[in-house]
Amino acid sequence: MNSRAIEVLVGVFMLLFFGAMFILAMKVSNLTSLTSSEGYTLVAKFENVGGLKPRASVAASGVKVGEVEAISYDPETFEASVTLSIDETFSDTFPTDTTASIYTAGLLGEQYIGLDPGAEIDMLQDSDEITLTQSAIVLERLIGQVLFSRSGGS
Repeated sequence: MNSRAIEVLVGVFMLLFFGAMFILAMKVSNLTSLTSSEGYTLVAKFENVGGLKPRASVAASGVKVGEVEAISYDPETFEASVTLSIDETFSDTFPTDTTASIYTAGLLGEQYIGLDPGAEIDMLQDSDEITLTQSAIVLERLIGQVLFSRSGGS
């Protein structure tokens, strides 16, 4: 009887362990928010998005204000067009001269978009475009520039 109780406890412990690992995996992969919240969309165009992926965070002053909804290539401007979904609680928060930059966070190199509000009086509305953007810093390109400048290349 004692052996049976130990087996049941080990089984319960294993179920709790696998449940915790599943929740951790969902948190790391950014799949925990499967419900879409109401809000509005903004579009930002970047020369290079690096490793930015859909569902990446959009933050202002370190506070999550939305997420990346979609990334596509615009053949007319030859740039990546990023659609941002901003939560409705932050409507009428970002001026028209807001800057969008791609940053890297954490040891895993997860990328996110940081919004820096400007000083304009007019606010961004649904489907507006953020015109002031800063692309992702690509480490390989940066190393190549340093090596090229040190070799005295012209």
